[in-house]
Amino acid sequence: MSQQRVPAWVSVGVLSTMNIGLAFLVSAILFYYLDIKPLDAAEIMWYGAFGTGEGIGFTLYYATGFIFTGLAVAVAFHAGLFNIGGEGQAYIGGLGVGLVCLLLGDLLPFALLLPLAIIAGGLFGAAWAFIPAWLQAKRGSHIVITTIMFNFIAASLMAYLLVDVFKPPGSMATESRVFAVASWLPKMSELAAGVGMTLPNSPLNISFFWALVCALLVWLFIWHTRWGYQVRAVGASASASAYAGISYPGVVILAMVISGMLAGFFALNVLQGELHQIKLNFVEGFGFTGIAVALMGRNHPVGVIIASLLFGFLYQGGAELSFEFGVDRNIVVVLQGLVILFCGALEHMLRPRIEQAYLAIARRPSLPVKGV
Repeated sequence: MSQQRVPAWVSVGVLSTMNIGLAFLVSAILFYYLDIKPLDAAEIMWYGAFGTGEGIGFTLYYATGFIFTGLAVAVAFHAGLFNIGGEGQAYIGGLGVGLVCLLLGDLLPFALLLPLAIIAGGLFGAAWAFIPAWLQAKRGSHIVITTIMFNFIAASLMAYLLVDVFKPPGSMATESRVFAVASWLPKMSELAAGVGMTLPNSPLNISFFWALVCALLVWLFIWHTRWGYQVRAVGASASASAYAGISYPGVVILAMVISGMLAGFFALNVLQGELHQIKLNFVEGFGFTGIAVALMGRNHPVGVIIASLLFGFLYQGGAELSFEFGVDRNIVVVLQGLVILFCGALEHMLRPRIEQAYLAIARRPSLPVKGV
């Protein structure tokens, strides 16, 4: 009799749900310490994130950014690469989107501006990822070190540009001028109004649809193309894939360039969709949180979307919690840290017991049917 295997839905679905439950259980202890009833906190967070149309809009707006950065990390992971440079790649992607909107916003119609902004954001993010990828593939420099360094370089470069190049004359704020209205991404509330529907106003814009398209394209690329197979082969075993004739440098550069491109798309949501100008530190840590999103989503596009919704819930629900109870806004960071701790560092803590419980239930003989 062959050994019974544990299905994927147990290892992925049940295990992840239990880990998230543990994170929320520890969060409840934290709320008790802050003299907040955990059930009241959960109710406030749920209502703030999903209880109103405006809250849902903000939650999906945050989730859109996490989808882009989470997919960026996931693609690199499949090649065995730990891309910690999503923050810098998203920052430089914003430079590309901003240049298109600043230089061409008054000259071209939106139908041309949108694809140009998508291309520019992707190319700038990909170019920023290409350099660490080349150093890893050709010079042996570790991708973790180089991508971290390039985050700081990107921040310094953008600070210089916003202070000495893009800042309007007479302004003291480290930000560019406002983009031309023709370049702004339509918001969902505006689209709904165009077809006679009414949606509460929120930052949610059409880049949400592009994020879903990118998730679909990543799924097709990783699991249904020859290049995706090569990426997964290198991630599984670089030496075995080299023996099979797969170019390790080529795969590293390909995976990192696609990763940087996806991170660069983040600027569409924030700059072109909401801020309508380049601002200092507009990424706000979303590039780093994308690492947790990819880990929680098991580097699968569907998992990344679900994890992005969870982190969007934490962002929007945490803001509502801060408003209602007056706790520090950084409570969101603590909640994120607990989720990352139990779904990342302690991911396999409950795995043996969950798998043993499933196997025990699966081996249990079914009850006989009367009359048979």
